[in-house]
Amino acid sequence: MSRIGKKPVLLPTGVTATVKDREVKVKGPKGELSLRVVDGIDVTVDKGGVTLTPTEMTDDLRAKWGLQRTLVNNLVEGVSKGFAQQLEIAGVGFRAAVQGKNLQLQLGYSHDVVYPIPAGIDIKCEKPTLILVSGSDKQKVGQVAAEIRGFRKPEPYKGKGIKYAEEKIRRKEGKKK
Repeated sequence: MSRIGKKPVLLPTGVTATVKDREVKVKGPKGELSLRVVDGIDVTVDKGGVTLTPTEMTDDLRAKWGLQRTLVNNLVEGVSKGFAQQLEIAGVGFRAAVQGKNLQLQLGYSHDVVYPIPAGIDIKCEKPTLILVSGSDKQKVGQVAAEIRGFRKPEPYKGKGIKYAEEKIRRKEGKKK
């Protein structure tokens, strides 16, 4: 087992954490995030950082201990550095552009796909074929990137569609005559 829960979450300079009624609130230069910790895990904030300890050592609480520690670490990292996900578009005539509070995608359909950008998320299109989704909440950034990718998933024959920048598409061979 990894014992990730035993390590305290270190607070970088400019980041503060408070605990009230099982809710951890973290403030930093990129905003403010909060998390409700599950019952059975105690949270303390001191000068070293945020420490989580289970009230009893059951298998269920030990598993949640590491998860809650990782979630608090994601809060701290989100308000200090932020998270980003890069998407690439491949295909003739496929492109993206940000217009106001909407992301407009041309993906080979008879109409443009218009995706409203949620609050707390920043989307940039440096090139018409690159989309950068960024924000302070890791879950929200990943969810928005997955929703955008879902409009046209990459297909295995020509590789057309929207894929994550680090994703490798397994290509298939076409029909043989």
